[in-house]
Amino acid sequence: MSMNVANCPRCGKIFVKGFNEVCPNCVKEIDQQYEKCVKYLRDNKGTSINELSEATDVTMKQITKFIREGRISIMNAPNMSYPCEVCGTLIRDNTLCEPCRSKLVKDVRNNAEDERRNDERKKQSGGITFNIQDRLNDKR
Repeated sequence: MSMNVANCPRCGKIFVKGFNEVCPNCVKEIDQQYEKCVKYLRDNKGTSINELSEATDVTMKQITKFIREGRISIMNAPNMSYPCEVCGTLIRDNTLCEPCRSKLVKDVRNNAEDERRNDERKKQSGGITFNIQDRLNDKR
C-alpha cells in the first residue's frame, strides 16, 4: 500500500494528498479567505473585484477561483467581474472574453487549414519530399 505524498503548491510543505490539491493548513487559509469575501460581499453588495481584493487582502486570482468554482455568485453583483485569462479584460462568464475566444477559434481553423494544405501538397508531389527525421531513421 503506497501513500500519495505531494508538495503543497501554495506553501511547499509535504502532505498526504487526498481530496484536496493543497495541504490542510492552506485549505483552512483558503476557507478563511472565502469567509472574509462572503462577509464583505453581504455588507457591500455593489463592490467590484478590485475593491473586494483590497478590503479583504485576498488576491484577485483567489477571488476569481472562488467565482469559477461557484463558491461566490456574481449573478446579483452587477459590478463584480473577473479578468480574461488571456488579455485581462474584465468578464462575467467563461474564462476568455469574446475577442480572445474568437481569435482562438480563428487560429485553430487556420491551423487545421494549413495542415490540410500541407497534406495535399505532399500528395501532389508524389511523396518525394523528406523530413530530416525520415532521413535519419533510414540510416539506422
